[in-house]
Amino acid sequence: MKDCNIQLLTSNKYSAMKRYDYLLVGAGLYNAVFAYMAREQGKRCLVIDRRPHLGGNVYCECIEGIHVHKYGPHIFHTNNKAVWDFVNRIVPFNRFTLQTVANYKGHLYNLPFNMNTFYRMWGVGTPVEAMRMIKSQCGSIDGFPTNLEEQAISLVGYDIYNTLIKEYTEKQWGRACHELPAFIIRRLPVRYTYDNNYFNDLYQGVPEGGYNRLINGLLQGVECLTSCDYFEKKPYWDSIADKIVYSGAIDEYFGYVHGHLEYRSLRFVHNIHQTGNVQGCAIMNYTDNATPYTRTVEHKHFDINNRPVQESPVTVVTTEYPVQWIKGQEPYYPINDDRNNRLYETYRAMAVREQRVLFGGRLAEYKYYDMTDVVEQSMKRFENEI
Repeated sequence: MKDCNIQLLTSNKYSAMKRYDYLLVGAGLYNAVFAYMAREQGKRCLVIDRRPHLGGNVYCECIEGIHVHKYGPHIFHTNNKAVWDFVNRIVPFNRFTLQTVANYKGHLYNLPFNMNTFYRMWGVGTPVEAMRMIKSQCGSIDGFPTNLEEQAISLVGYDIYNTLIKEYTEKQWGRACHELPAFIIRRLPVRYTYDNNYFNDLYQGVPEGGYNRLINGLLQGVECLTSCDYFEKKPYWDSIADKIVYSGAIDEYFGYVHGHLEYRSLRFVHNIHQTGNVQGCAIMNYTDNATPYTRTVEHKHFDINNRPVQESPVTVVTTEYPVQWIKGQEPYYPINDDRNNRLYETYRAMAVREQRVLFGGRLAEYKYYDMTDVVEQSMKRFENEI
């Protein structure tokens, strides 16, 4: 299947006389899905993005024939068959299954937490033994966990918390675990089986040929303009469409009038290695605080159906460093503590009053979404429009 063609505009080719049903600010997955569904209904759309490429954080760069996930690894996983069928209608997904390895000072453990992890940690071989060991370490946590530290210990006990969670999490978020909300760790499965599959979802995979094929397929026939900052000419952009679909940061939309929402950001270092296989897995987490990065990603492992990539004597590994977010950096993870959630609710109340603007996606809703959530929310939002 060949890549789909999209109509990528440049500022000198853009006509001010055009009129659109929707101006979509941001060319990530949320707006790409919305634009696809709108075009299917005969709506005229223009997608603009300040980055020099389409796709937002799922954008891939082809390096040595390998589809490198430029802004961190993305594995599509869902139990929603309608969502799975929708994305596979655009491009076929492979059967990639994530099996993450955790590295604590050179000692390797399987993630998510399962019987392989428990055997490596304690030498226990049965679920009963593992449950007994965890229960013996959870006694000090009374009632409903109120923060990430309490939640983690109540799930897996002190040993695993101290080895695989505490230092990694504090490195990732730049805060002590007892200062972080409990829901962050609730997403991580705990299994009493020898199953290293990171996700519980029925459907899992990565687009064959990379995520650019998915985005380009969604935006086929849609006019797109990159390297374009909506806020530099906001009155003009607002004037050319009946409605705006905004997927950027909600506080930026309102000029930070009530202050900045907080995020964690990331710095990526991409390296080419003259060897066929560096770490033997797609993702390796480094859970000690002496290692300055959180994980390394070897991208060729995502292309499981691409034999030339698998047999290539070259590989690309990305090292991922968490950094404090400041204005001008890419915001990746919203910090959903009480202060930030209250501030978001203030902005959300303002957004409700914007009758011509639809706010959606991770940044506009100040919420961590998996890709399947983004697709599902975008589909529902457009269905509510018609």
